[in-house]
Amino acid sequence: MSAAEPVIAGMHPDPSVCRVGEDYYLVCSSFEYFPGIPVFHSRDLVHWTQIGNALDRTSQLLLTPETPSSAGIYAPTLRHHDGRFWLIVTSVSHGGGTMVFTATDPAGPWSDPVRLPGVGGIDPDLAWDDDGTCWCTVAGVGQYRVDPSTGETFGEARELWSGTPGAKAPEAPHLYRIGDHWYLLIAEGGTERGHGVSIARGRSPQGPFEPCPANPVLSHRGTDEPVQNTGHADLVPGPDGSWWLVLLGVRPGGGTPGWHVLGRETFLAPVSWVDGWPVAGPVGATPPWPLHPGPAEPGRDDFDDGVLRPCWISVRDRSEQHCTTRERPGWLTLHARGAGLDDPTVVFVGRRQQHRSCRVRALVDAAAGSGGLAVRLDEEHHYEIEAGSGEVRVLARIGPLRTVVAARAVPAGPLVLHVRVDRARELRDARSGPDTVSFGVEASDGTLTVLAALDGRYLSTEVAGGFTGRVIGAYAATGTVHFDWIDHEPLD
Repeated sequence: MSAAEPVIAGMHPDPSVCRVGEDYYLVCSSFEYFPGIPVFHSRDLVHWTQIGNALDRTSQLLLTPETPSSAGIYAPTLRHHDGRFWLIVTSVSHGGGTMVFTATDPAGPWSDPVRLPGVGGIDPDLAWDDDGTCWCTVAGVGQYRVDPSTGETFGEARELWSGTPGAKAPEAPHLYRIGDHWYLLIAEGGTERGHGVSIARGRSPQGPFEPCPANPVLSHRGTDEPVQNTGHADLVPGPDGSWWLVLLGVRPGGGTPGWHVLGRETFLAPVSWVDGWPVAGPVGATPPWPLHPGPAEPGRDDFDDGVLRPCWISVRDRSEQHCTTRERPGWLTLHARGAGLDDPTVVFVGRRQQHRSCRVRALVDAAAGSGGLAVRLDEEHHYEIEAGSGEVRVLARIGPLRTVVAARAVPAGPLVLHVRVDRARELRDARSGPDTVSFGVEASDGTLTVLAALDGRYLSTEVAGGFTGRVIGAYAATGTVHFDWIDHEPLD
């Protein structure tokens, strides 16, 4: 693994990790997507397998059409205490707030939420003192004494430490007992290029906290490192007594200012201890112990199972009424509602784009409607290839502009639609984009006709704003659309 590679690629930001025996478990933010909070398992901190989604029922996660993109589920913290897994998270959608979920098996099922109405702010953390007192620390950085089993809060928030003077957005706090000290790890500097990780320590979980003289202990601000925006970290011990950080970062591409299109990804960095303070090593370093690759996520899905794999996500909700693999066995069936990708109620099933160069193909039957394959960032930034009414169209939405880029008549019957992303390998000039997104249709003999090739920068966070990355998948714009298979293939 090179220093530029994530351990979980694609839109997997705000990682939080815990170790139980020889097993590691990790969760990430999921924003407006359902099911929410992907859950991963690893035996070596490098190879991760998604084992489920913590929030897979509307009783746990209700995202309405009024929930904006890049809202929803923010910054979960995962901990193991007293024989149970505890997951605390903020939902910034209507009726959300701070919530705690529990499970005996991290693969699920997870409980319905216990709400903590007395806890304000985002990025909540849980830590238990030796006497069983539970502390919830939030961005800002404030702390509450809570009972996570009931949601009761005892007293007002107490300010602990506001981070480096002059640094903005102290957030993502995590509190740990390590040796004789309590350590308070935070992110600061904003989640863009100035992002960093800082730490303080004290003799009590309530402080006072002394900042590390070498803060930030990890940041790539102002460097030419291929991974940027490094921050929002969580500490975890290794089996040999070593310590490690999981953190988020991005891999910008193209010219100035650099565009990242996959979203914020999960990276790994080693930690050494000097004079009682953590010193972060290179982002992307590999642990010294034996690696356990584990099962790989299949790229192709033939939809032969009764349920969708955990990697498939939808926009805000997913109901059997609109999305099913049982109506036409061996096919994914989508029943449209509202309109297409511009509409917050679009019927969409996709996977996070995890490779900077990739190809996605699908066999689509749009005889009873219109739909196809889409590359989605949000409602105002997406490209798609859509079949229906005897033709195939390439559509582009960039901010207030929507246009039909290309169209071609096609014969009746199912057809293979094709999306290809090619990472830019060299800069033509300082304005060069990060990649090209091409759309085409395949004939019955496998011949590919490319209808359009679009600049990928317009489906990037630097253009669209927000916190998410690309998701590529199937959608229905009108009527009913069937998908026999969808294949995601890396080309890196």
